[in-house]
Amino acid sequence: MTDKPHLDEEALAELQEVMENEFDILINTYLHDSSDRIAHLKAALEQSDADAFAKSAHSFKGSCINIGAPRLGELCFEAEKAGRDNQLSRAEAMLDDIETEFRQVEGTLKRFIA
Repeated sequence: MTDKPHLDEEALAELQEVMENEFDILINTYLHDSSDRIAHLKAALEQSDADAFAKSAHSFKGSCINIGAPRLGELCFEAEKAGRDNQLSRAEAMLDDIETEFRQVEGTLKRFIA
């Protein structure tokens, strides 16, 4: 997983070309939604709800892949598997990794649209 970049700049360039003037809105929506998704992951973990954790991680994974954040998508995939396998004991560390990677992606995306 560590060989994956924080952001796939080629995918971002394609999105920017397709979205044109709406690209900034797309990025800002992704950033806002991602914060909500992390909050949902935290809530599911606090409630020891493995199913909700897996579903939230799955949803977040898709948006990360679509926006061009492959490393974050891979972390979400691992978290999804932990939830599906009812291994929430591993999930707290995974959530920390997701938050750390999201901060990296967020900072880079904000510079990308500045």
